[in-house]
Amino acid sequence: MVLPAPFVTTATDGRSLVPGGQVYRPPSEADSLLLQVTIGCSHNRCSYCAMYREKRFAIRPLAEVESLVAAFAQGPAAPSGRVFLCDGDALIAPQTYLINVLQRIATALPWVRSVATYGDCRSILRKTPSELKALADLGLRMVYHGVETGDDHAMAAVVKGARRAEVIEAADRLRQAGIRHSVIVLLGLGGVQGSERHALETASLLTRIDPPFVGALTVTPVPGTPLWQAQQEGTFVLPDPWGMLQELRTLVAESALTACQFASNHASNYLPMRALLSRDRGAMLEAIDQVLTKRDAELLRPEWRRGL
Repeated sequence: MVLPAPFVTTATDGRSLVPGGQVYRPPSEADSLLLQVTIGCSHNRCSYCAMYREKRFAIRPLAEVESLVAAFAQGPAAPSGRVFLCDGDALIAPQTYLINVLQRIATALPWVRSVATYGDCRSILRKTPSELKALADLGLRMVYHGVETGDDHAMAAVVKGARRAEVIEAADRLRQAGIRHSVIVLLGLGGVQGSERHALETASLLTRIDPPFVGALTVTPVPGTPLWQAQQEGTFVLPDPWGMLQELRTLVAESALTACQFASNHASNYLPMRALLSRDRGAMLEAIDQVLTKRDAELLRPEWRRGL
């Protein structure tokens, strides 16, 4: 990543350090220029997430963003040709603000081929289809969406702030606008008791919205979060590694996706995999079944190598 100091110093774990705290980006945006347009997350209530709990949400003044873009323009182009808008849900910013940011990027950084950001149901559905299309026309090509689960019960339990029907509407709206949808789901989010329902409902939701990219991560309760506290109290029991793999198997077996790059190679996962699901489903299921049959922990990513 090529970024002018002192604005951003990249780390090797998917985070970057900036004035005011850490910003996070998807692993696939490792080579993108990071432009922080919002601070924190406007929802910031999900029981499993500790990423933004120490930040008060704010939209960065446009003049500051313009100064950052001007500074980036003095340095070399990012080899990827991509820009990622931070923080947690930059898409929540007003339409006129985002248009100004995208226009400034296009003018000052002519090497930029695409812009991406995190978004969720609230931020996507606050935009009309025509507004989303306007952002797409200005370079917004990808929205990363932490759907987490297709099970309304699990969504409510973790205070996701959305419902299954809203996820479907958001996906349809992005598709109409020509913006690619990269969906994140969380293995284990339903706990042991809700594991099967969570996996089946998530698979059926993925089938309905048919995104081009799906990343399956594994829930890791973080100290200080409500989910961690529930685990300590025994009201939430996380599936063991084999339970997580069974959920992964259900997603792979039951999701009917037309052209999806499916990945479970995040640092949190026990069995890293990445494949074109429509082509490689059989091979993926065979690999998962072999591990589930042998139940040999040596076949899994060791705990010391797992991370958020």
